[in-house]
Amino acid sequence: MTRIAAVHGTPAPYRHTQREVTDMVARTCLPPGADRRVLDRLHENARVRTRNMVLPLERYAELDGFGDANDVFIGAAVDMGAEALRGALRTAGLRPADVDLLMFTSVTGVAAPSVDARLVGRLGLRSDVKRLPVFGLGCVAGAAGVARLHDYLLGRPDDVAVLLSVELCSLTFQRHDASTANLVATALFGDGAAAVVALGQGRASGAGPEVVATRSRMYPDTEHVMGWDIRSSGFKVRLDPAVPDIVRRYLADDVSDFLAEHGLKPKDVAHWVCHPGGPKVLEAVSEVLSLPDGALDVTWRSLAEVGNLSSSSVLHVLRDTLEQRRPEPGSPGLLMAMGPGFCCELVLLRW
Repeated sequence: MTRIAAVHGTPAPYRHTQREVTDMVARTCLPPGADRRVLDRLHENARVRTRNMVLPLERYAELDGFGDANDVFIGAAVDMGAEALRGALRTAGLRPADVDLLMFTSVTGVAAPSVDARLVGRLGLRSDVKRLPVFGLGCVAGAAGVARLHDYLLGRPDDVAVLLSVELCSLTFQRHDASTANLVATALFGDGAAAVVALGQGRASGAGPEVVATRSRMYPDTEHVMGWDIRSSGFKVRLDPAVPDIVRRYLADDVSDFLAEHGLKPKDVAHWVCHPGGPKVLEAVSEVLSLPDGALDVTWRSLAEVGNLSSSSVLHVLRDTLEQRRPEPGSPGLLMAMGPGFCCELVLLRW
């Protein structure tokens, strides 16, 4: 058994309405005098009302290439990561010295030494703490990270394992790029961090959910649908409109087969902790799983309030579920996210 002892989310410091972000994107991504109706429509349809970003809006036009944006990433990721990790440990009633494994994930910047390494001395983590920096999983990394903590704790049941995610998606927005993929990304993605504290069976206690089982799935011939094309200007997003179709093709069978191994059906799941990939993806998830009205309300609310935070998003949804829904003891939940690969990660929870 692995128990999730705490989840703490940290927003980026600057909060903006969707309209303010849309106007910034029009200034920095569209040619002078260009018709902005497509941009406006994409941003209006994203179902995002507000977002937090790591810089004031006027600073984005000043970023000079990948190196400049990545320098901002490193400094802000360390600051936000420290806040998220402190908050999660405080909620769990633990000290930094109690952490045995620190897994760090991000897909919006790179650092060597990695961000987790920069936090060891700053937070007072032990010098023998095990570290695992992960890059490339993208949006799926929140769910996959929880799953990998579970894998680790099965072998070390007396340990404390922490997942830390920091995603500063706004630093990847491409200036002077009016492509549909870039405009969709600027409509959906925001900045944030989250940390999860998980306890092995030997020390698990408290009211947080247990991780019962996990499932990873890769889908054939889908490597092209999501990811980065890495350029001198930074991470240029690749988003194929076929993503909702892939969800419709595969997700229902994957979820049903996974739940059936544990004597459950989708209708038995009391709490759906789903990554807010965007309106079309969420509509596809609801459709193929025949979810009842309100099943994804926490996810839709997160999308509206902070946007898609890549790997941090599903962890924010998990935090909000714990705080707002107060699941009944013994009730099952399913945490799930999708990302580059194209892939899916499923985590069966029990409160």
